[in-house]
Amino acid sequence: MASLVQQGATVLCSHGGQAQPTAPNPRVTLSGQSAVSLSAPWTVAGCPFPPNSGGPCVTATWTAGTVRVTSSGEPLVVQGGSATCVPTGVPLSVSVAQPRVSAS
Repeated sequence: MASLVQQGATVLCSHGGQAQPTAPNPRVTLSGQSAVSLSAPWTVAGCPFPPNSGGPCVTATWTAGTVRVTSSGEPLVVQGGSATCVPTGVPLSVSVAQPRVSAS
């Protein structure tokens, strides 16, 4: 089981840029914040990876999340799920999420 990710969780690209969901799921709240469905696109701000090296990270997409728990028929983002940043291809990692609700 892994913690569900809410809007406002600390999610970072591998270079340290802060990622935020663009469309949280208001039907489920976690610690007073909206949960995030797997299909929601994410934006990445503050990625220090230099442009001449293929950066910085700008957006990200989650590809693996909950299997049995859904909201409005969509899986949710979980800590330990899988996401990829564009254009760099590095993963996102959830470093701080709410600890009270977990799902699989």
